[in-house]
Amino acid sequence: MTPAELAEVVLSAAHAVFTERRLDPAALPERTAVERPRNPEHGDYASTLALQLSKKVGVPPRELAAALADQLGRAPGVKSVEIAGPGFLNIRLDAAAAGQLARSIVEAGAEYGRSDALAGQKINLEFVSANPTGPVHIGGVRWAAVGDALSRLLRATGADVGTEYYFNDAGSQIDRFARSLLAAAKGEPAPEDGYGGAYIAEIAEQVRAVRPDVLELDDAAAQEVFRVEGVALMFAEIKSSLRAFGVEFDTYFNEKDLHDRGELDHALNRLREQGHLYESEGATWLRTTDFGDDKDRVLRKSNGEWTYFAADCAYYLDKRERGFERVVIMLGADHHGYIGRMKAMAACFGDDPDRNLEILIGQLVNLVREGAPVRMSKRAGTVVTLEDLVDAIGVDASRYALARYSSDSPIDIDVELWTRATRDNPVYYVQYVAARTASVGRNAAEVGLTRGDAAGFRAELLGHEKENELLKALAEFPAVVATAAELRGPHRVARYLEELAGAYHRFYDNCRILPRGDEEVTDLHRARLWLNDATRVVIANGLHLLGVTAPERM
Repeated sequence: MTPAELAEVVLSAAHAVFTERRLDPAALPERTAVERPRNPEHGDYASTLALQLSKKVGVPPRELAAALADQLGRAPGVKSVEIAGPGFLNIRLDAAAAGQLARSIVEAGAEYGRSDALAGQKINLEFVSANPTGPVHIGGVRWAAVGDALSRLLRATGADVGTEYYFNDAGSQIDRFARSLLAAAKGEPAPEDGYGGAYIAEIAEQVRAVRPDVLELDDAAAQEVFRVEGVALMFAEIKSSLRAFGVEFDTYFNEKDLHDRGELDHALNRLREQGHLYESEGATWLRTTDFGDDKDRVLRKSNGEWTYFAADCAYYLDKRERGFERVVIMLGADHHGYIGRMKAMAACFGDDPDRNLEILIGQLVNLVREGAPVRMSKRAGTVVTLEDLVDAIGVDASRYALARYSSDSPIDIDVELWTRATRDNPVYYVQYVAARTASVGRNAAEVGLTRGDAAGFRAELLGHEKENELLKALAEFPAVVATAAELRGPHRVARYLEELAGAYHRFYDNCRILPRGDEEVTDLHRARLWLNDATRVVIANGLHLLGVTAPERM
């Protein structure tokens, strides 16, 4: 019995109690939930339904709990129900009901853990969005891992998600990039405000290969060639690096398109219609202080140039007009000051900033080797890049390490730890269970042990303490996925997988799955193979949500 199935049993018992006592059925919720008690001695699951309903129907909580416990105690699969404290219900399942979960998981396969918890929500999720002026640095890599995992979680819980990469191919940074490429092509030092690193010379050479005549042009024309060709080459490299990291976007959005399509004027007109624009000193301002910003923001300068914030406004409006109800943007630690102005901007458009716009801030990441931070890339010259991280510890370890911690916490990634083939390496610890469960399956086939058909599964045989512990851990997966999606926390999945791995190791050490020597294959062996394979399913599903492989061999 899954937690969701047990919750339905609890709700069914409540309906029966309300009918018997002629209580108002309108007070009953459409759905309820059960939770694992912190102390296993308190039972398999706990429900607070009696406490939730007591005031609504005017019945003391313990009295209502007693009636619910009486009804629940008659339900198939429920071994016992105890009342604790002011009206908590502590529920124990019989071994057969608990063990049936293994079959349910195996039969569900990749669908186990998925739900419709966020069904109906249309979410635009923007992450990474590094400017095409250099390789993706380690801070952007964190968002690649977390953002991609979050998109998988949101989709697994029923949301309609569009992932998006926004890159600034207009503005002063691109001009500095183009000047840097031109200087490198001429063999000159990088401009004082330009970009350094070996990659600049590499891109410059590639541009020259495409346009051999570029240095024969005057500087203005040559710079434009380096801008157009250099940005295209740099962004192609960024996309290739992210693809190798397992991250693809539904939409790659160019800032330049906002300018070319007149979307900044469109946004300006919408804000003017809302009554939040004013002119001062020849510039056009947005009155964001009306909605909590620390100062009003310039959209168009007195010389007619657009500000970066004007593009932010146009881009937000573009997303909303594409039908996205919620716009989620992931930004680095240095963008914390953007939250106030962006929330105020959403309000200026007439939106609810708390419902329509969500900004997540990620903290810094350091790559550490032998106790000291790795300061810079050999190629980029100033920062540690995606390729540096992957070269150091691999794609799987990189993605797991970056997703394992709450994004609002700074982290150090220790090269020695994350490349170690030991249990203290979290990704190895979890992937080892994936490999071990697969190995058990191969070895079982060699000795003629199969699960058999589902009808012959003897779930009641899974009564060992460690089997019960593992079943409880497996049962938690759907709730973990739903919570991780709702709270935007992929790290919750990683931490859960480590707990599940520990439960499996304890099961494996205490409950022999395979027959020894000429020992006859029994229903207990088959039941434990179901449990082994169920663990394999959940480990694989959880790792998939993090974009990490579940190897069959290690």
